[in-house]
Amino acid sequence: MSTRILILDFGSQYTQLIARRIRELHVYSDIVRFDTPASVVASLRPAGIILSGGPSSVYGKGAPLPDARIFELGIPILGICYGLQLMGKFLGGEVEKSDRREYGHGEIEVVKPCALFAGLPKKIAVWNSHGDHLTKLPKGFVTFAKTANAPQAAIGDAKRNLYGIQFHPEVVHTPKGQKIISNFVLKVAKAKPDWTMVSFIDQTCAEIRKTVGKEKVILGLSGGVDSSVAAALIHKAIGKQLECIFVDNGLLRKGERAKVEEVFGKHLKLKLHTVDASAVFLRKLKGVTDPEKKRKIIGGEFIRVFEQAKKKVGQAKFLAQGTLYPDVIESVAIAGNPAALIKSHHNVGGLPKDMKFKLVEPLRQLFKDEVREVGDKLGLPKEIVWRHPFPGPGLGVRCLAPIEKRNLDILREADAIVIQEMKSSGWYEKVWQAFAVLLPCRSVGVMGDERTYDYTVVVRVVQSQDGMTANWVHLPHDLLGRISSRIINEVRGVNRVAYDISSKPPATIEWE
Repeated sequence: MSTRILILDFGSQYTQLIARRIRELHVYSDIVRFDTPASVVASLRPAGIILSGGPSSVYGKGAPLPDARIFELGIPILGICYGLQLMGKFLGGEVEKSDRREYGHGEIEVVKPCALFAGLPKKIAVWNSHGDHLTKLPKGFVTFAKTANAPQAAIGDAKRNLYGIQFHPEVVHTPKGQKIISNFVLKVAKAKPDWTMVSFIDQTCAEIRKTVGKEKVILGLSGGVDSSVAAALIHKAIGKQLECIFVDNGLLRKGERAKVEEVFGKHLKLKLHTVDASAVFLRKLKGVTDPEKKRKIIGGEFIRVFEQAKKKVGQAKFLAQGTLYPDVIESVAIAGNPAALIKSHHNVGGLPKDMKFKLVEPLRQLFKDEVREVGDKLGLPKEIVWRHPFPGPGLGVRCLAPIEKRNLDILREADAIVIQEMKSSGWYEKVWQAFAVLLPCRSVGVMGDERTYDYTVVVRVVQSQDGMTANWVHLPHDLLGRISSRIINEVRGVNRVAYDISSKPPATIEWE
């Protein structure tokens, strides 16, 4: 029995969610390019193949297309949305533009029993996102479900274990979607559910050792969840070959430097070098207001610092980063994966082209909650594993006012108050992220019968599962009142506090 499901990526922003749902079934999954040769697919011996969705039309110029021979391998295949249309096109069916595009919430009606819908009701709420639909079935296929606008909402050839669905089962908006994925993975493909975070750790450590050999690895340690877990994982794999560098770039949270040096240097006994580069970062950021320029400057300067640090740690060929999948999908648009660029992340889109390191990114295929689970398995302190996410560019993308020490100090103090009040009220562990943002605008206020003209701080608190979507949190009014009162009274330079009630989408979690 095979233990792997292979996902061919045709550019959907949901592709990694498919992998995530499969991993939740304790089945290992790989994401590969859409045009991976059938011979390579066969050599990987997957139990099943999933064709992801995508924004293209199967008849569009430059549309990503698979190797047609994958349909001849005898391996069970599930096509999702664009994947269904590909299956129809390649196997003799016909796909046409719909008169009415289906996007958002919908409902399918199961018209014929099949393995995909085993244990499910005849009517199922689903999430649609398509403009084309199948109008003629391939030979040997039958219709299993329909919608009001798509007569072929689910099709299949049970003899060949080939199935296609026009909706997205991987998103939370399809409540029974995980059952459909489970039916394909466990019942149709008969994959073996033996993959866990422990097995991920073992496999990743083996891959790191194979990639790195006896070379040194440098890791930029920020103290955040991602870099901390990456450090612990790589340290488990190669021990003292890992050299951690903590860069004080002047964009850190209050007390960050002391905490990192204590936890990682003294407690975990990692080889830690602290570099104070705050003056350089602040000088290069002076007068810069464009968010993309900020991120690229910060990312580029990080690499320069690492290259200079080689003189202290010795020759190193590899740079390790705590890059996660949401970072990648927001930052990168590549051929065959035309996901729209949302913003560059310093450890993805902000890296200079002349970088002299090879990258090691052991967490690149994981979401935040999975990273936390890895951290728990590795024995990291709870205060590190369950810290709220902190952006790589640090306060540089939370300080919308001019980047200078005084404004950063204002933001640091306000942010510390937000975190203190969230923790003391018991709300910190209930939410995904809570932080302060310093706006570039000032307004008139009255303090002690005197006129003030000071900055505004925005408090941002959101709930999320993986960072891909997020909802603003309805905090108790008395808690918001305490946060506002403390910031205005204790932080010199602020006379107004606002609360951000925007969700993602349409807003992003960070302001820049």
